[in-house]
Amino acid sequence: MIDTIVVGAIATNCYIIPCELDGRKSAVVVDPGGDAEAIIARLARRDLVPALVVLTHGHFDHVAALPRLLARLAQDGADAPAVAIHGADLQYLGAGSLQPHLRDFKMAGAAAYVTDQWEAMPEAARVLSDGDRIGPFRVLHTPGHTPGSICLYDEAEGLLFSGDTLFAGGIGRTDLVGGDGELMAKSLERLLALPDHTRVFPGHGGETRIARERW
Repeated sequence: MIDTIVVGAIATNCYIIPCELDGRKSAVVVDPGGDAEAIIARLARRDLVPALVVLTHGHFDHVAALPRLLARLAQDGADAPAVAIHGADLQYLGAGSLQPHLRDFKMAGAAAYVTDQWEAMPEAARVLSDGDRIGPFRVLHTPGHTPGSICLYDEAEGLLFSGDTLFAGGIGRTDLVGGDGELMAKSLERLLALPDHTRVFPGHGGETRIARERW
């Protein structure tokens, strides 16, 4: 069962996905954008220890809880999960990452959203590329919202975690640094070619299906 936790002031969907990774039962956390304690509590309730945190892109509302989440898991005696992000969004993690986060949210008129919550971001342990496998999921590189935006697609189960590329009745903005309307159009064309029944779990808002999003 997929757990959805709506986190942070911008109501980001954080997903906890139980799955098999490297031949053993584990879990993936997608986009811990806030409220680390709520994510920890949900993991504990499900008796899950995540092996991987996957970021659909690097924007702060999708990564804000990452430092505290890793610290809390370590405090509880768990091995820290690896952090995975596409190579084109690596600037949002590790040393020097405060500046791109501030830059983006200053453009959106919300720099305080970053400064009020800032903790040093970890480095990426896994750099993703199009076609990589994460358990049952294939990584789809879908630039447009950011250069390194990705989706996770499970063809067998008909599941798509679409980040801020595709929403129910909408698409991600392309007017921030690194946004690109032409690339977004190509990414959407790729996603909308998936089977009609594919369930879409977006970065914000409710679930939808591919058939509903073909305008």
